[in-house]
Amino acid sequence: MKQIVSALAVTFLLAGFGPAVMAEGIKAGDAAPGFELPDQNGDMHSLEDYRDGWVALYFYPKDDTPGCTTEACEFRDDIFKFRRMDTQILGVSLDDEASHKEFAEKYGLPFPLLADPDGTTADAYGVKTRWLGISIAKRQTFLIDPQGRIAKHYEDVDPDTHSAELLADLAELTGIPAE
Repeated sequence: MKQIVSALAVTFLLAGFGPAVMAEGIKAGDAAPGFELPDQNGDMHSLEDYRDGWVALYFYPKDDTPGCTTEACEFRDDIFKFRRMDTQILGVSLDDEASHKEFAEKYGLPFPLLADPDGTTADAYGVKTRWLGISIAKRQTFLIDPQGRIAKHYEDVDPDTHSAELLADLAELTGIPAE
């Protein structure tokens, strides 16, 4: 029985469920909180770096776990569609740079994975969660427009279909076909 409870707890942890430490709800039209975070190669990225283009800022619980891998690989497989739509994919978790580097190299991820080990940025976006004493980011995405405003907040993310969902919404918002 103890093993079943432990397995369920880990499943909920990695899925991003649990009581969240939430910032006041960020909604469409709000200015996106700024950030400055290192990627898997130690290069710094800020939201300001991506002005004049779209940003899909996706938060995920943990590198190299099933749902997170599926989501990242879906973005990878659609990267040329996102680029054609002038959209930068940025992944963020509370993992460190070394973990991100290993994850990105293992799956050939062609976009930055930003390290937020203290959870400051996850907190600013209201996605930081504590489960079993461990802080993680909930699986949520913020689509940020070229003016730095939240165009859409995705709270319920299905890793299998999220990339396609983002592309469809971007096509509607930009008038650029996803295909």
